[in-house]
Amino acid sequence: MLLMQFSSQTLDAPAIGEWRPEEIQAHIGFMRTTNEKLAAAGELVDAQGLAMPDTARIVRAAGDGSPLVTEGPFAETKEFLAGWWIVDVETPERAVAIAAEVSTAPGPGGAPLNMPIEVREVMSAPPTEL
Repeated sequence: MLLMQFSSQTLDAPAIGEWRPEEIQAHIGFMRTTNEKLAAAGELVDAQGLAMPDTARIVRAAGDGSPLVTEGPFAETKEFLAGWWIVDVETPERAVAIAAEVSTAPGPGGAPLNMPIEVREVMSAPPTEL
């Protein structure tokens, strides 16, 4: 799983809400092209962008099991999960190469954002005995 992190604090770019429409279109176009290439190679399982963090909610079970919902993440959070890919690749090195490519998605002015992309193996459940 490739997890795309975004932070206007750590990237040399303003928050995406401040980008010009054509910059957003170029960014989304890059992501679509990347997904098309991965699909053509048989490596793409799924990919999704996420809504902005101000729409997120944190849910915990209250003592009686009912949902306890709070807004989140909190304002002091400078970095957030912007999207993800699940890829099915032969080697960890290939996952790293894909992460490096998607990291270069264009931002304002077309400059590569060089966003941090976290690469994590998806675990399978341990075998169970019947």
